[in-house]
Amino acid sequence: MSTTTITVQDINKLRQTTGAGMMDCRKALTETNGDFEAAIDWLRKQGQKVAAKRSDKEAKEGVVLAKTSADNKFGTIVCISCETDFVSKNADFISFVSSISDASVEKNIKSKEELLEAEVNGMKVSELINEKLATIGENIGLTKFVRVDAPFVSSYIHGANRIGVLVGMNKDADEVGKNVAMQVAALSPVAVDAASVPADVIAREKSVIMDIMKEDPKMAGKPEEMLSKIAEGKLGAFFKEQTLTAQAYVKDGSKSVGDYLKESGDVIVTEFQRVALG
Repeated sequence: MSTTTITVQDINKLRQTTGAGMMDCRKALTETNGDFEAAIDWLRKQGQKVAAKRSDKEAKEGVVLAKTSADNKFGTIVCISCETDFVSKNADFISFVSSISDASVEKNIKSKEELLEAEVNGMKVSELINEKLATIGENIGLTKFVRVDAPFVSSYIHGANRIGVLVGMNKDADEVGKNVAMQVAALSPVAVDAASVPADVIAREKSVIMDIMKEDPKMAGKPEEMLSKIAEGKLGAFFKEQTLTAQAYVKDGSKSVGDYLKESGDVIVTEFQRVALG
């Protein structure tokens, strides 16, 4: 029997991530020895409607800002986390994060580590964060930094600085990019298309499908090879729901995002990044 201690905080985190009930979340964590990702899969195998893959780019409270370079050749998303929404909604704190976001573009920053060492107003960003921490009395930090490089990059910020999105494209199409970024913000696809879904995500999804089928009395006795082929077919539904170009376009459900991109002049999305507060 597991000796892992399941805390109320663990249960609440799983509940907020999946939308499942408290008792179900406790059971899932208990059954999986406290493994958060395994608990999500356990809930799905029990028939719970939860997401197949959750972003690892989440923080509880803070400010998320997305910004592009003047020539739109690259963009960055900066997330500075804090403990309360009281601080995250404060104009001075938002201005503080904005100064760091601006610096990430102006100094052509490539990584989180490089940004922490960059100077803003004569001080390193890491020092500015420590100074701000002492001033406001909350634990704050540079939680996330992502970057997209492409022939043209569009940015979008949603929900009072709670979600930031960058969309890289093959050509100058800012309006299209912003529409696609809104799609990414709303539906959080796992990849641009089926071909770009990571192999481990596909393997995980197929494993969940296989386990669900094995619990189905109608599938009892069917050989593993047959179940595997059925699972491959069911992956099609996953790709349609979870990949950007296959999703129904939120502004016109009669077409897919891929259709919208083609109609807009054969625009190709090369990459996207989405950072969201939890």
